[in-house]
Amino acid sequence: MLNEMMRAEIWLQDHLDSQQGIEDLASRLGYSASQVRRRFKQCFGLSPSAYRDALRLEKAARLLAFTPYSIQNIATQCGYQNHSAFSRAFQRYHNQTPRQYRQALRVQLHHNPYCQGYGGSPPEFEICKAPSRQALVTRLYRKERSHPLETLRQWTHHAKGVESLPDRLRQGRTIALMHNIPLPSDVERIDVGPLVNGNEAPGIAIPASFRLLKLPAQQHACVRLEAMEEIPAVVEYLVCEGLPKHRLHASGDAVQVEWNDKNILIRLPVQQA
Repeated sequence: MLNEMMRAEIWLQDHLDSQQGIEDLASRLGYSASQVRRRFKQCFGLSPSAYRDALRLEKAARLLAFTPYSIQNIATQCGYQNHSAFSRAFQRYHNQTPRQYRQALRVQLHHNPYCQGYGGSPPEFEICKAPSRQALVTRLYRKERSHPLETLRQWTHHAKGVESLPDRLRQGRTIALMHNIPLPSDVERIDVGPLVNGNEAPGIAIPASFRLLKLPAQQHACVRLEAMEEIPAVVEYLVCEGLPKHRLHASGDAVQVEWNDKNILIRLPVQQA
């Protein structure tokens, strides 16, 4: 049941800007809408519609903080058909209007130690375009009282079916898509697993809890790190100070973290301002 509801949750994330309803989701899964609602709430503690609302409003928060997009544009990207409905929903969820949230969060991000000059020299980064790639990922959800970076470090202990992956994948380079770094989230989730060579993907037996994820060619701000604990502060610095100097902004897409036993690399998706 968990794998089915995981697919349901991923479908909701992938259709935030769509007006498709739970009936469409139920049809894809082969269940009735009432069965999907009941099973989804058992797994996630929220109804599918409430969960999607949370995803939409957390995406809106990222776009408000990271991008120069207008509030109307952000409302549309997050599946709202008009500005006023979006503003009411946002204020109920975040206790601030979208404009107030944007202003307050940008001030908060500038308290980052690198921006204040207390964290040593700012991290060096380069703008690079990664080719399209593939990864075999599973989705992990935040456990009560756990930290997302701890989940990341111990992902093989939390992921079901990882033991059936070929050794060359388990021992190779791993990628994680962190959907909510550096902002807090009520629906914390991480997609994590090994990067896969395009030629070998068709021959892999994919465990039920994994899926083959295609990563599009995209521009990134790339930073090499020594420790995963640096990730939130580095992303905050890039968003509020590093990228604007290059007339760039974060796209709002998930932060990509790649690592093996030798190094850690952050890829923050960016766009031209």
